[in-house]
Amino acid sequence: MTNASDTPLQSPGPIAFIGGGNMARCLIGGLVAGGLAPAAIRVAEPVEALREALARDFGVQVFADGAQAVAGARTWLLAVKPQVMRGVCAALADAAQAGRPLIVSIAAGITSAQLERWLGGGLAVVRTMPNTPALLRAGVTGLYANPRVDADGRARAQALLAAAGATVWIEDEALMDAVTAVSGSGPAYVFLLAEAMQAAAEAEGLPAEAARTLVLHTILGAGRMLTESGEAPAELRRRVTSPGGTTQAAIETFEAGGFRELVARAIHAATERGRQLSEKGSEKGSE
Repeated sequence: MTNASDTPLQSPGPIAFIGGGNMARCLIGGLVAGGLAPAAIRVAEPVEALREALARDFGVQVFADGAQAVAGARTWLLAVKPQVMRGVCAALADAAQAGRPLIVSIAAGITSAQLERWLGGGLAVVRTMPNTPALLRAGVTGLYANPRVDADGRARAQALLAAAGATVWIEDEALMDAVTAVSGSGPAYVFLLAEAMQAAAEAEGLPAEAARTLVLHTILGAGRMLTESGEAPAELRRRVTSPGGTTQAAIETFEAGGFRELVARAIHAATERGRQLSEKGSEKGSE
C-alpha cells in the first residue's frame, strides 16, 4: 500500500480529465496541492458551472468538448458515470488510437476490456475503485492494470490516485468486485455502525448531541489508531478488552449474535452484486 507522498507525479505531460464531478475535483485538488502545475491539467465537463468552478479554484484548463481536452495528453482519466461511459469512449476512440494514451478509469463496474474495446483496442488501461473519503483526500483506491500497462504507466496511474489517499494494486481484475465490496462500499458500513451506536446511546439516555459527538470521535480515534499504530486490529481490540469489564460484555454480545459471520455475508453479497453488475455491463458492451 502506498500514499500520495510515496509516488510523486513528475513531468507527466498534460493530463486530461473526462468529467469534472466530485471525484475528479478531489483528484485535481490533490494533484495541484502536491505541486503539479495547473496548466498541465485539462478538464472536459459539459456543465458550465462545474467548468467555471474548476478553473476558478484550481487554475486548470477547462473545455466543454472532450476532444479538445485530450489533444496531446499522455494520460486520460475517465471520470464519467458508468451508464454513459460507452458513448464517451466512442466519441474519443479516434483520438485514443492516434495518441495511444494511458487510460485510467474510476467508473464502477466497467472492465478494462470494455474500455479498451470501446476506445478502439490496443490501449494501456488501468481500472480503479476509489471510495468517497477520497473527497477529503483520506480515501483508498484499488488499481488493476491490463497487460499493456508498463512500469511508467503504473507509476503515473498510482500517482494520480494517490492524490486522494492510499493505493493498493490488485493483480487479478476479477478481484476488483471484492475491492468494491470492501472499500468502495465500506464507508457505508461504518456509517451504519455509527448510526446504530448513536441510536443505542440515545436509548441509554444520552442527549442526541452528546451521543453524536461521543460516537463520531470514537470512530475517528479508532481509525487513527488502526492506521497509525502499526498494530493488528485483533491486538488493539485485545488491549482495550479487560477481562470481566464493560468492553468484554459488549464484545461477547457481538460474537454471540454472529457479528463476524454477518460481516462476511454482507461483503460476499456486495461482491456478488458487483460481479453481476460487471457481467451485465459486459453483455451490453458486446452489443
